[in-house]
Amino acid sequence: MNVKPGERFSETIQLTPEDSSAFALAARDHNPIHHDPDAAARSRYQRLIASGTQTTARLMALTATHFSKLGDMVGLEFSVKFHRPVYADDTIVLEWQVMSVEESPYLKGDVVELRGRISNGANEKVVSATGRVLVMDKT
Repeated sequence: MNVKPGERFSETIQLTPEDSSAFALAARDHNPIHHDPDAAARSRYQRLIASGTQTTARLMALTATHFSKLGDMVGLEFSVKFHRPVYADDTIVLEWQVMSVEESPYLKGDVVELRGRISNGANEKVVSATGRVLVMDKT
């Protein structure tokens, strides 16, 4: 496999309030701070924020997009921690770094340990994550 420790990959995304609301509704997250500007203005955040399901889904999807170019890929586990709100109109950077790669004859592929983060437009860490994925030769 061509996965190496230290490898990094990233994606920059411009969020919009419309897309953030649509994603939250598709995920059945009806919290008004994702949809209602008046409710969001009265909240501690003072404006619309993106749903955590949106930001974490995009972060996990980045692993699938990246590793599926190399082989068959499946996620094994992910853990996330939210540090700051992600505003519905922010530009965010999704990043992953490969921490280790271990061959698994039992799983017939490489188990890849990852450390990730999402940064906002001010380059502040808003989400941190760890993950494990299995990357296999294409069949």
